Amino acid sequence: MKKTAIFPGSFDPFTRGHEDIVLRGLTLFDEIIIAVGHNSKKTNRYFDIDVMVALIEQTFSNYDNIKVVVYNELTADLARKHNANYLLRGLRNTTDFEYENSIAQVNKYLYENLESVFLITSPELAAISSSIIREVHRYGGNVDDFIPYELPK
Repeated sequence: MKKTAIFPGSFDPFTRGHEDIVLRGLTLFDEIIIAVGHNSKKTNRYFDIDVMVALIEQTFSNYDNIKVVVYNELTADLARKHNANYLLRGLRNTTDFEYENSIAQVNKYLYENLESVFLITSPELAAISSSIIREVHRYGGNVDDFIPYELPK
């Protein structure tokens, strides 16, 4: 049986930390679906979702076993649609764990075959967050070292 994992997030933007989790996840899963979601807690995206999807697809263009989808539904329902029995998530710190643990419990309730798999972020990437990158970019700072693609000018 093929092991498919969903890697969900708003990815606004997709960072080197996210890339690291996906690439390390390939050692565990046959296929990873990067699911760019609409976060109901975030009213406006900083980076256009279609642009971000294209940049993520470009980042993984040499990988046949990585797909990118956009979704606006429960993550558990998306996993069921794609016959994915795993959610892949990265943890930078204990705050991430507290948040992700609650979500994992609800997802397991909604789809009993869904297991959440957590990978600890590589130490050199642990300080990177999408919100920090947005702030640096917003005020003209260079974010090239934090993202695995070149942002359009």
